[in-house]
Amino acid sequence: MSLALRRVIPWGLVLLVCGAQGFLLPNATQLERLLSRYQRDGHSRVRRAIPREDKEEILMLHNKLRGQVNPEASNMEYMSWDEELERSAAAWAQQCLWEHGPTSLLVSIGQNLAIHWGRYRSPGFHVQSWYDEVKDYTYPYPQECNPWCPERCSGPMCTHYTQIVWATTTRVGCAVHTCPRINVWGDLWENAVYLVCNYSPKMDGNTLTHFVWSEVAMWEETFNPTPETEETNEVETVPLPEETWVQPRAVRPTKPSRASVVSYMAQVVRCDTKLRDRCKGSTCNRYQCPAGCLNNKAKIFGTIFYESESSICRAAIHYGVIDDNGGLVDITRNGRVPFFVKSEKHGVESLSKYKASSSFTVSRVKVQDVDCYTTVAQLCPFEKPATHCPRVLCPANCKDQPSYWAPVFGSNIYTDSSSICRTAVHAGVIRDDLGGYVDLMPIDKKKNYVGSLRNGVQSESLRTPRDGKAFRIFAVRQ
Repeated sequence: MSLALRRVIPWGLVLLVCGAQGFLLPNATQLERLLSRYQRDGHSRVRRAIPREDKEEILMLHNKLRGQVNPEASNMEYMSWDEELERSAAAWAQQCLWEHGPTSLLVSIGQNLAIHWGRYRSPGFHVQSWYDEVKDYTYPYPQECNPWCPERCSGPMCTHYTQIVWATTTRVGCAVHTCPRINVWGDLWENAVYLVCNYSPKMDGNTLTHFVWSEVAMWEETFNPTPETEETNEVETVPLPEETWVQPRAVRPTKPSRASVVSYMAQVVRCDTKLRDRCKGSTCNRYQCPAGCLNNKAKIFGTIFYESESSICRAAIHYGVIDDNGGLVDITRNGRVPFFVKSEKHGVESLSKYKASSSFTVSRVKVQDVDCYTTVAQLCPFEKPATHCPRVLCPANCKDQPSYWAPVFGSNIYTDSSSICRTAVHAGVIRDDLGGYVDLMPIDKKKNYVGSLRNGVQSESLRTPRDGKAFRIFAVRQ
């Protein structure tokens, strides 16, 4: 295997796909008879080969990926879960053999394999890795198939991808098994997580009667695919940390939306700016105070809770959030307070007011570095009356991180499970090649989120989300 190939494959990850064989679909009785040979005992029929949530993730992701092929498919079948295929996958995974099998089943089913060790990866990670071979695959159009269709894979292999998107494949069943010891092409791996997915009907490698999918209608031609060898399978050693990267999911671009207007959360104020003067919209949470407010004559009322007629910046100095050099201040509105008590702190004297009025408190703004995968749900989940997120510093080059590690859901308003930094690129508040600071505002969840293609990042839609909150993202003035 070439050094270049080793460098592009994720750490501790191997993929295999079943080689092309003659197309044969047995009837249910025949398939069941074949599968029964690999059941462990009389109770295996009720034994779950894979957790329910993993099963749902695998099935959902298969159908989602099949639905986004380009060009659009006219004959793509919906895929469903098959218990018999699941049991056969479980029986084979438990053998802990890094090869396709059993051979008696491979004439009638397709099979994708993956294995990893080290940090946790969900089954969906491997399914996405199989699909990501699309980057090396070019769809052969009917007019190109004369006298035969060209082999259109420019990378080491594309057969994981073509099995996933094979139009007439309607059933899938998978299993995950942890192998205490398994030989992976001469290397002994310990506690390796082995994923086996079986498919029916299998991908037909000898004819193009149903070649992958049909753009308008199916056509018939023959071709001779390149046989799979050990070198074409993705095996990896342990590269340097910066090389532990997986190609991003290829997504058929949608119609680009209008460029978003860059907005700022932090409002620039003067020493005498009162909260009541500026807090008239949703972005009333963060203010940039100038230097030199300590000796300004602007009044403040209260201690801890300040009356809304108070100077924002002098209240922040009084409380100790900033000094006379100015800086960022976060504000939390707290409703009406019956009275406000005077005090002297940090060189600023506040006044009393014995009358009920709206109030606010001040707090310090933190600055925090994050990576491409950090989410608002992890950093500062939404709470009432207000959640103040740190000002975040994003690294450069998050745009091309895979969406299964760094997803983005929504446009303008995003789910709090979205990657902060990929969202920032999507929203246009930072440049991908530079990274930079962003401000975040956690908000309550929305009924649905609409995806869009912006600044080279394709965000996803999400309808009727069950869990999680949302956020807005803002640029920071340089």
